[in-house]
Amino acid sequence: MTHIKTKLGRRAFIKNTSLAGGGLVLGFSWLNSCKPKGAEAVAMELEMPKEWYEINGYLKIGDNGVVTIMSPNPEIGQNVRTSMPMIVADELEVDWKNVVVEQAPLNTNLYSWQVAGGSRSISSSWQNLRMAGATARHMLKEAAAKAWQVPVEEITAIEGVLSHEASGNSAGYGEMASAAASLEVPEEIELKEIADFSIIGTSRKNVDGKKIVTGQPLFGLDVQREGMLIASLVHPPAFGMKLKSFDAESVKKMPGIHDVFSIKLYDEDYKKNTFHFTAFNELIAVVGESTWQVFQAKKALNAEWENASDITETVTMFGNDMEVTFPAGMEDSETHTTKLKELVTSKGKVTRKDGDPETAFKNAAKIIERSYSCPFLAHNTMEPMNFFAHVTEDHAELLGPTQTPEWMEPAVSEVLGLPLESIDIQMTRQGGGFGRRLYGHFMVETALISKKMKAPVKLVYSREDDMTQGIYRPAYYATYRAALDEDNNLIAFHVKGGGIPESPVFANRFPAGAIDNYLAEDFTLDSNITTGAFRAPRSNFIAGAEQSFLDELAEEMGKDPIDFRLELLKRAQENPVGEKESNDYDAARYAGVLELVKEKANWGQSEAGVHRGVSAYFCHDSYVAQVLDMVMENNKPIVQKVTAAIDCGIVVNPDAASNLSEGGAIDGIGHAMYSGLTFKDGTPEQNNFDRYRLIRHSEAPKSIETHFVKNDIDPTGMGEPPFPPIMGALANALYKATGRRHYHQPFITDKPPLVG
Repeated sequence: MTHIKTKLGRRAFIKNTSLAGGGLVLGFSWLNSCKPKGAEAVAMELEMPKEWYEINGYLKIGDNGVVTIMSPNPEIGQNVRTSMPMIVADELEVDWKNVVVEQAPLNTNLYSWQVAGGSRSISSSWQNLRMAGATARHMLKEAAAKAWQVPVEEITAIEGVLSHEASGNSAGYGEMASAAASLEVPEEIELKEIADFSIIGTSRKNVDGKKIVTGQPLFGLDVQREGMLIASLVHPPAFGMKLKSFDAESVKKMPGIHDVFSIKLYDEDYKKNTFHFTAFNELIAVVGESTWQVFQAKKALNAEWENASDITETVTMFGNDMEVTFPAGMEDSETHTTKLKELVTSKGKVTRKDGDPETAFKNAAKIIERSYSCPFLAHNTMEPMNFFAHVTEDHAELLGPTQTPEWMEPAVSEVLGLPLESIDIQMTRQGGGFGRRLYGHFMVETALISKKMKAPVKLVYSREDDMTQGIYRPAYYATYRAALDEDNNLIAFHVKGGGIPESPVFANRFPAGAIDNYLAEDFTLDSNITTGAFRAPRSNFIAGAEQSFLDELAEEMGKDPIDFRLELLKRAQENPVGEKESNDYDAARYAGVLELVKEKANWGQSEAGVHRGVSAYFCHDSYVAQVLDMVMENNKPIVQKVTAAIDCGIVVNPDAASNLSEGGAIDGIGHAMYSGLTFKDGTPEQNNFDRYRLIRHSEAPKSIETHFVKNDIDPTGMGEPPFPPIMGALANALYKATGRRHYHQPFITDKPPLVG
């Protein structure tokens, strides 16, 4: 076993002798801890104990040996409500069939990183979760050793049973839980060796699976409370506009409507962080008894809007201040495209330069240049934005789907004028996130409405509200250039990219470090259309563009696409350009997934009528390579199969990880092929699924096969990495199938039309 000191968080362990059974609450955090908030037991097909003993803030053990494990992070479909408790259970050494999982409340002092973002739920809590289970296991062994008067080193713990071989004594965890809860936290604990994991690395079913398929209440929209009112919002019809006036009185007379009023989210002097962004600061709230009545009242409301002026705000992002400008005026997509094309041909900001790329391009025998673009995208979670709040004079209870409860808590506290300790935020399961629920303005909106109404309120967005109120994937544009010498060798590489309002270029990612003369530049274009994180931010465009260009470059050089990438990675590994440490990626791991996918997809073995595209990418500390097989049926491209190779370190739950791989591939194919949000006079031209195209079941790959690299590296990201590269594999397969390269997403509308 691996010994580890609890000093990382020894002062963060919590003692609370007022709990039932005289239990000791033991929590682990990077920060000092405080008393955790309880959570009700989840009803499962297990006999519930008569008494619970709280061993630490992550778990409690019943007198019959049933163990409740808290899942601290928001669940948005990535299955952390199963995978995170699996880590605790493995180190605790308990039989998984005796585990009950509960959603932990927000408690940033007890749990670290209570955020669903950046594919970091598992990686950021890996050590904490293991320590929680191992610490509890040690305390149970110590309790047994004291009871049997034997050395603790002689006690074994296997699947919830404590044993002492020499004396023949044994006891279930439930029998020792009360005694264990009274012990001091150990100075040092032993973590399992990776080879000894019995739950980690095995597939376990989604703990919410039965509830999901039987329609039991899990989601924010399911929340019901006595006396609860329903609210919805009316926002300006276009970006660049603001509220001028409205007629509330006529709408108040409609059936079931209680009130109509305006709310202002933040005062001018409030310093926002990035995740407090909202497109419109002043909105009209309509409150009534039912969703139908409220939505009908919204349609009947007469409001007058006016042009907004330029706004420049200072916002904080992870401790760093930056200025953000929202220019006045109503924008449209045609103007955006024109401006981006102009900016890509002007001088950009140099973010990395190796060698002398200018001279290399000047002396090149051949230059290949291609430009790529993508539109804004709406997140379009299946569950639209919603939240519940009950605000009183001295307390605020909030409940619903959010990816960033800990980052929104200060905003709620500020606007309500209540101290942080009076804000209670609970999390429901979420019907999708994809980055949209990182921006929790809807929590603030709900809290303000509840405060005004002096009643519990559930805020519900319509699909049209959700799709037209901002926080989109940015629109991007990038140009790639490659210089070849007379022998067709690659001698220089240049990428220049920008977007609205950020650049997608990662200057130190592949192929940086693999080419002698390398140049990366970026540029930005301000806009009043609000954007934000979208599954694998920036990577979700640049990966497809980069991998498409590398494929075209390999063809121009007469090389196999995989072999060409492996040649570059070999250079980056053995003789990197510049400081090796300046490259974001590990060339050996990158090459590893390419080698694996080459083997598993039987790359190089052609099959009549099957057209193959390959792509590989690094993001969120993980590596993904994908081969996409396409056939043409009735002049229409059909994705037959996707083969994926992934290196994300230790795979906690293979089924869940495979699901993320499959979902990422389907999502990426759908967005690259079909999706786009365009603007005319500041107004989104798509506001529901009749005009905004998503992938359909019949268009999904017929099969997806995922292979994981086996290693002992701590877990890295999995929710986002499979999403970006599939767009490149799709574009490359389309070229093989149709003989035509695609540079502008969505491919289905790239002129001339792909089909029809």
